[in-house]
Amino acid sequence: MQNGFVESFNGSFRDECLNETLFSTLTQARTAITAWKEDYNRNRPHSSLGNITPSEFAMKMAMEKQAA
Repeated sequence: MQNGFVESFNGSFRDECLNETLFSTLTQARTAITAWKEDYNRNRPHSSLGNITPSEFAMKMAMEKQAA
């Protein structure tokens, strides 16, 4: 059985980063992939988190933990 979350991530990564960029050096590829990964993990809303960013989700969980 395939993992839907991983398949979704792989599709987004391929469509938004790999297919959009022609890398001429390994350093350029690493830089572009790191920038995409940071944006994906910090600034972009995720439907699996209720359409909020991972940063907002982490803050929300920390506040709920403090309140408990």
